[in-house]
Amino acid sequence: MSALIHPVILCGGGGTRLWPRSRPERPKPFLHLLGERTLFQQTLDRVADGNRFALPTIVAGESHMPLIREQAGDTPDIHLIAEPMGRNTAPAIALAAHRLPEEAIMLVCPSDHFIADTAAFRDAVESAADLASEGYLVSLGITPDRPETGYGYIKRGAALAGGFAVERFVEKPDQPTAERFLADGGYSWNGGIFLFSAARLLGELSRHRPEMAELVERAAAHGNEATRIFRPEAASFAAIEGESIDYALMEPTDRAAMVPVSMGWSDIGNWQALADARGGRSQGPCDLLDARNVHVDSDGPRVSVVGLSDVIVVVDGGEVLVTSAAGAQKVGKLPGAMGE
Repeated sequence: MSALIHPVILCGGGGTRLWPRSRPERPKPFLHLLGERTLFQQTLDRVADGNRFALPTIVAGESHMPLIREQAGDTPDIHLIAEPMGRNTAPAIALAAHRLPEEAIMLVCPSDHFIADTAAFRDAVESAADLASEGYLVSLGITPDRPETGYGYIKRGAALAGGFAVERFVEKPDQPTAERFLADGGYSWNGGIFLFSAARLLGELSRHRPEMAELVERAAAHGNEATRIFRPEAASFAAIEGESIDYALMEPTDRAAMVPVSMGWSDIGNWQALADARGGRSQGPCDLLDARNVHVDSDGPRVSVVGLSDVIVVVDGGEVLVTSAAGAQKVGKLPGAMGE
């Protein structure tokens, strides 16, 4: 792939399942959860090779623009798009496509995922970019290492140069189905990382979601750029019925492809996922006695745990969370996480 790949980094979502550390004013992408760089900064680092990647386009809400500028201080010429309100990933990606050349190959990345093996990521991106240049809408399919029920899956189809056609996308399975997918070997996790040309993306959107395509085009055409931030026209954007890129395009298109990759990926979707990514190591002062699979994350007060198993304890300012490992997925439903 000789042309530069154009990263599009999505900074939507509140990361409520990582409450109380993740809050609306400083959500998950902008926290120091794994290492000295935030997840957002690590995403920027992965696409910082100027021989492979163009300057990134960042799509986020208006309230997070100061955080983005603060944390991207060493990447001053990034392109910023401020959504007036959240409308899910399909409109956000389409906005970015309108701001890029038609022939641009877009690499769409969430800003809050962790990838341990950057070399494997970049190799998969280059294979996917070749497929995208041939008119495919490409997903990176994460090689599963356990029967995970919290992710959607991609079933690979016929072999293509550098990847596979997508036979079908599968919703989050139950445990027996996830175990069958793992044993089958032909399924990958859908990690939410995509590549396609701007022209193909917009063409497929017009074909499958014509009303959304028209409203996004209008919002982009009548937007304005001030203080080096592009702001789409709010009334048109507000009229969009929000939908994910998976449902709007990847499932209905007949041009879906995938590139399998094993790259130490995690979406850090809840406290148990973060504990796993940390290798079980607690963070902050704690004493654990006769405790098994206990994870502590404290910003100051010492946490002491005796005789418990499979428990997570988080202290952030005046908020304390105690959850079983199995209950970590439900944290986002707590009143505190919902801002009540």
